[in-house]
Amino acid sequence: MKTFQKPLTQGEEAEYIRLLREGTPAEARGAKGILIERNLRLVAHIAKKYQNSDEDMEDLISIGCIGLIKAIDTFDDRKGRLATYACRCIDNELLMLLRGKKKISREVSLFEPIGQDKEGNEIHLVDVIEQQQPDIIENMELSGNIRKLFVLMEESLTDREREILVMRYGLRGKKEATQSEIGSMLGISRSYVSRIEKKALGKLREKFEQG
Repeated sequence: MKTFQKPLTQGEEAEYIRLLREGTPAEARGAKGILIERNLRLVAHIAKKYQNSDEDMEDLISIGCIGLIKAIDTFDDRKGRLATYACRCIDNELLMLLRGKKKISREVSLFEPIGQDKEGNEIHLVDVIEQQQPDIIENMELSGNIRKLFVLMEESLTDREREILVMRYGLRGKKEATQSEIGSMLGISRSYVSRIEKKALGKLREKFEQG
């Protein structure tokens, strides 16, 4: 089992965040590397939740690291600790991976043999699917959070912020678009789209955490 370095103290974290934002290019690179390295334990902890998903643990940690890097790049230290924010980013990145794999798996024939039972009879994918029962509580909680998110979007965001999030994340039946594509469609720069997206997500995160 790989040994991960201990997490940063609050004071250490604040200093490396400051260097990342305000330091020289060399200081910023060094600070980012330390923030990543000292939060790898968190990535591994979250990845363990998905170790029964048939994905290799090393792959899960690699994808989780992408979420960690995104968290470090977009973290607002006025909102609390990095770890709290990073947990959601890492989890989201892993969920996107698994949803993508699930989407691909739907293309597999339901009658494709996937193994044999103890008596040597072929087991087909449809046999397994028919035995699975939906997690009703989990589905209800997810549906409730989605409804809450859309309500907060209407209440807390400007029309432009809402429009960009809808396009960026493929909400309301829209196709997901990159920041560059959105910028071209709206006649603004990619960096401006990025700033609006970041601000809108910050608003939603703050409102969501307030309950």
